[in-house]
Amino acid sequence: MITLAFIGLIGGLITGVSPCVLPMLPIIFFAGTTGRDESPSAGQPRAEGNVLVAEPATKRRRDRRPLKIIAGIIVSFSLFTLIGSVILSALGLPDDFLRWVGLIVLGLVGLGLIFPALGHLIERPFYRLPKINRQDSGAFVLGLGLGTLYVPCAGPVLAAITVAGATGQIGWRTVVLTVSFAIGAALPLLIFASAGSRIAQRVKAYRTRARGFRIAGGVVMLVLAVALAFNITDVIQRSLPSYTSGLEQKVAENKTVQGALAPAIGDASTELSKCTPGAAELAECGAAPAIRGTQKWFNTPGGKPVELSALKGKVVLVDFWAYSCINCQRAAPHLIAWDKAYRAAGLEIIGVHSPEFAFEKDAGNLGAAIRTEGIGYPVAQDNNLATWTAYRNQYWPARYLIDTQGVVRSIKFGEGSYAQTEDQLRKLLTQANPGAQLPAAVDGTVKADVAGKGLTPETYLGYSRSENFKGTGALVPRETPTAFTLNTYQPDDTFSLGGNWTVGTQSVTSTTGSQARLNFKAAKVYHVLSGHGTVTVSIPGQPDRTITVDGTPNAYKLVDVPTAQRSTMTLTYTPGISAFTYSFG
Repeated sequence: MITLAFIGLIGGLITGVSPCVLPMLPIIFFAGTTGRDESPSAGQPRAEGNVLVAEPATKRRRDRRPLKIIAGIIVSFSLFTLIGSVILSALGLPDDFLRWVGLIVLGLVGLGLIFPALGHLIERPFYRLPKINRQDSGAFVLGLGLGTLYVPCAGPVLAAITVAGATGQIGWRTVVLTVSFAIGAALPLLIFASAGSRIAQRVKAYRTRARGFRIAGGVVMLVLAVALAFNITDVIQRSLPSYTSGLEQKVAENKTVQGALAPAIGDASTELSKCTPGAAELAECGAAPAIRGTQKWFNTPGGKPVELSALKGKVVLVDFWAYSCINCQRAAPHLIAWDKAYRAAGLEIIGVHSPEFAFEKDAGNLGAAIRTEGIGYPVAQDNNLATWTAYRNQYWPARYLIDTQGVVRSIKFGEGSYAQTEDQLRKLLTQANPGAQLPAAVDGTVKADVAGKGLTPETYLGYSRSENFKGTGALVPRETPTAFTLNTYQPDDTFSLGGNWTVGTQSVTSTTGSQARLNFKAAKVYHVLSGHGTVTVSIPGQPDRTITVDGTPNAYKLVDVPTAQRSTMTLTYTPGISAFTYSFG
């Protein structure tokens, strides 16, 4: 538990000094300066009737306003990061409801600083609480509001917390990780709040012009509330270098972090934490867990299961994938090439299909995808993620290289490093049969797609994972169509909807006047669609294209150019088309 808390704390500290925190700093600083000291000054006379009585000199009371602001942030951040989506779904509220609540709170506090009468009115409901006094009763409430605005600041640890919350797998480990992360993220803010408080107490110029400083603080909060509401702060953040990305990458790839964040299922899977994902050198990571809980096998004699225990003496590559995942589609040619080149030399590739979406659980859809890709090696259907969990996996695609004794020797998450993986499997094949003549390396003959670095991330349109939705309308599941309005200006790496759509948990379905607007950076854009109809693709400076959609979910190519570029496209859908994801290459 101590290790988990430490990982959460470090991850939070990295987030707390990252560019995403910058819009918070002026708010926190001025909030720390706005506490009111209504008690008499120490040593000054006070009136009792018609007589002045000397006030005994006492030590100035410690200002607890910064602590209350930060406590509010920690409580709000932890609560809504873990169960915010569940609460919103149960109440039928839009995804951005909490963010707007935070902006309203920020705006009200700003107005309260400018207009003291309004400030007293806002704080009045809290006067009845026994442990909250008049001096800083609004501090905790302000912290609660800021916590909802702070949630989007993400890193690898917060990603694990968010996944746990989204899947309902919230145990004591997740709670410890969340609270420690929230504390770490809030500590840098406490420094700024405390600095504001010290200035308010010790600087004479502030004490003599407190009213002016309070008005200035209120104006700053109002300006930043408007800037946050219209995503103006994003422009500033994008112009700054991502100076914490290196630290985040080291945390994400650290084997201790991987072991702590991955689901622990039995002793065998715990041993996988011995491997550092992406390492160039082969390691010994313990026995490979059995492939379990499968529903169907493809490309095996009679559809019979493949037992890893029966493959002793062979080098095995276990590949986790999902057929609509564009990252997996780009990796497939490399695996197919290795299968053709090295099967005779003792390599056995096993695909484990662990679905992202419900439609990927259909055996017919999976079989069609296997034929389309030209996959000839065995594929197991892992609909319940039993094998995925046994391997502590967290990525699509992921490769696990196993030696002839059934020991995992290498792990690779995501695309890339194909030459490294081929070099590793060649070493294992040579160790197993030193006298064998291996064919020439094939990785260089496989056409490489555009690298994913700096490209728009995979974008989900359904309610459950629609993080990149930036538009007008409530993206909430309903049986009846919902009206949306396209953005005139679409922020980078986001999408909006227009017209009427029926919103589901994993997709949106077009009805009347249905459109979408997508801002992206990529050389290739794919769109997972199902149903029957057409989609018209409009990109400024290019002729419109019409794509015919027919049948079960499949990936349709929207853009294919030599180099990645930033652009905005508008798509017009005929009724009856279900849209799942945009993927980029």
